[in-house]
Amino acid sequence: MSLNILKNSHTFIIAEIGVNHNGDINLAKQMIKSASECGVDAVKFQTFKSEDLVTENAKTADYQQKNTNENSQLEMLKKLELSFDDFKELKDYASKYDVMFISSPFDIDSVDLLEKLNVPLYKLGSGELTNFELIDYIQDTDKPIIISTGMATLDEIRETYDFIKNKENLIMLHCITGYPTEFSEANLNFIKTLQVEFDVPIGFSDHSPGIELPIAAVALGACVVEKHFTLDKNLEGPDHKASLNPVEFKAMVDAIRNVEVAMGDGIRTFSVNELEIKKVARKSIVLNEDVSKGTSIKRDMLSIKRPGTGIPPKFIEDVVGRKAINDLKANSVLKWDDLDKNN
Repeated sequence: MSLNILKNSHTFIIAEIGVNHNGDINLAKQMIKSASECGVDAVKFQTFKSEDLVTENAKTADYQQKNTNENSQLEMLKKLELSFDDFKELKDYASKYDVMFISSPFDIDSVDLLEKLNVPLYKLGSGELTNFELIDYIQDTDKPIIISTGMATLDEIRETYDFIKNKENLIMLHCITGYPTEFSEANLNFIKTLQVEFDVPIGFSDHSPGIELPIAAVALGACVVEKHFTLDKNLEGPDHKASLNPVEFKAMVDAIRNVEVAMGDGIRTFSVNELEIKKVARKSIVLNEDVSKGTSIKRDMLSIKRPGTGIPPKFIEDVVGRKAINDLKANSVLKWDDLDKNN
């Protein structure tokens, strides 16, 4: 698979900076540095030209209006644009902190801009799932595509899946497009539906207010996690309040890494620690009384007690009727070597 970002059981974690830089390249740099300290694999921005993205009359969504006091999408987005030089500077800056720089293009010109930066992959937001012209243009780059599936029916997701020629270049993300997404809306089990329906890796793009859902998604097999990132939820801007701050993001990353280790390979094996506890916690067949050599063991001579270092309790009927081959003391943990081999 050309998606070499998926290494073993390592979840690819994307800090979605998006437009939370508020159009300020210095703030964007601070966010890259902070995200890298959280242990992310990639930082993601959004690349667009406002006039090519929305019409003059496009209204903001309720959550955008509430968080920006803007009624016009165009006016809101114009404040959040970055230039080619800005993106180049940010990509170089990200490389210093050993995190991948990626950005979501919203139009063909933005793809051309990102190609000049030689981005390693493309991440498309849910709004572009049915934008086949844009998807087709990106396909011609022969680079991996990660695409969110928010707002889409299963049939629409299937249409996009069928449209993409090279399935080995594709990752699909379960996503609920709500800012924030309520826990009751998250439908994490849809990850399993996507895993069954489509022969590509499945991840999760999350807009819920906490860290629980990405962690649960990884336990369900999500190979990519994308989450909005901010330095301060109280900053003005459309997405800050639906983002995690650095402390929260670090806690999420650490928890995901712990879950990865804990998932294992599905084969039941035993740690040294568990084997030691097994000796203490399990039980053995124990004598209630002193027994002389040659005595035939009766049931009322036996009890079942800890530790589990002797004959297991399930063999108690096999012990009854055997003879002691040595003198044995009360409370002795019976071993097979203490008994003859014949009933």
